[in-house]
Amino acid sequence: MTATPAAPLTNWARTLTFGARAVHRPGSVAELQELVRTSERIRALGTGHSFSRVADTTADLVSVAGLPPTVEIDPARSRVTVAAGVRYGDLAEQLHRAGFALRAMASLPHISVAGACATGTHGSGVTNQGLASAVSAVELVTGDGDLRTLSRADDPEDFPGAVVALGSLGVVVRLTLDVVPTYDVSQVVHEDLPARSLGRDELDEVLAGAYSVSLFTRWRGDDVDQVWLKRRTDDAASDHPATTFHGARLAAGPVHPVPGMPAASCTVQGGVPGPWHERLPHFRAAFTPSSGEEIQSEYLVARADAAAALTALRGLKERVAPVLHVSEVRTVAADDLWLSPAYGRDTVALHFTWHKDPGGVAAVLPAVEEALAPYAPRPHWGKVFTIAPDLVRSVYPRIGDFAALAARLDPTGTFRNDFVDTYLR
Repeated sequence: MTATPAAPLTNWARTLTFGARAVHRPGSVAELQELVRTSERIRALGTGHSFSRVADTTADLVSVAGLPPTVEIDPARSRVTVAAGVRYGDLAEQLHRAGFALRAMASLPHISVAGACATGTHGSGVTNQGLASAVSAVELVTGDGDLRTLSRADDPEDFPGAVVALGSLGVVVRLTLDVVPTYDVSQVVHEDLPARSLGRDELDEVLAGAYSVSLFTRWRGDDVDQVWLKRRTDDAASDHPATTFHGARLAAGPVHPVPGMPAASCTVQGGVPGPWHERLPHFRAAFTPSSGEEIQSEYLVARADAAAALTALRGLKERVAPVLHVSEVRTVAADDLWLSPAYGRDTVALHFTWHKDPGGVAAVLPAVEEALAPYAPRPHWGKVFTIAPDLVRSVYPRIGDFAALAARLDPTGTFRNDFVDTYLR
């Protein structure tokens, strides 16, 4: 069950080397329970798609990828119970075959369900909450090795703190998600959205222009390079995509968010309808998401501040552009999960895919964070950021309640690490 890699274990982009003394891959929940009982400190690892040290430890690291990849669909209650290590792409295919769907997916279908939910990962859409908001129950191994389930129905006071929990309450082994009837989506891309469309009034219209909207810019000018619009096919506008969108022109053919990269890895564009899970992500499950030559950061602010935040970032374009692959702007609807970056406010997410240049990124991040500071940015827990811990804590109104919950469920600190000690104390 225990494996010490011949080479150092890294995240998928090879920007972070884990410091674990041992890496474990239990093949059953019972093995995991025994492992937790005998470990003084332990952290869970999903698919390794984070860029921060949220999952890192100098003690034991446990992968849930070896647990049986169960997917149990309950049609009568429109729910699915899924093993923690199952990836969204695999879950989606099984749901679709059974006539069900998720309301949202992230840009990558390669990420694990438990890891994405634990860190507040999201898709896009003014009516779509983050991925964790679909969770109605979470089953985890606690510090004494016992199994405990917390559900929205049975544990209404604690449950909002138990889903986006950064792995600090226990090792999640199963989650139950609410699902909806399956649906089709069409996707079109427009290019060169004029800067005038980023003013507050029109920007709201742009961001609400489809079921899911993403704006991509390299900050090399004032205009937005690409607008990705994903519409459910029950929206009549999806049948005949307009040749322009708020002044942006319809792309002549398939494109990649990063100019020059092959579009073959991207989901189908051109307004061709297809299953929800083959359109909502930006990238196809069959392709490696990228070369890994990147570093990622993301900051989430209130949607009401989106236009002002973009104006502030535009003032830094000369500093940002040289170290940037591309930046993405998306929306996330408010939720009630205590550590969710969209807690209590409709949100705009400002994502940066940087070149794999740690020095260059480290030099520009403080300027980006200073520009966004008036808008109380919440950094994505799984991305790189330098905001001071006290400022991070200050933008989460229920962080004290979360600390109390963690103290009750994990009184010995079995699942803590330096990251948790720094930001969640």
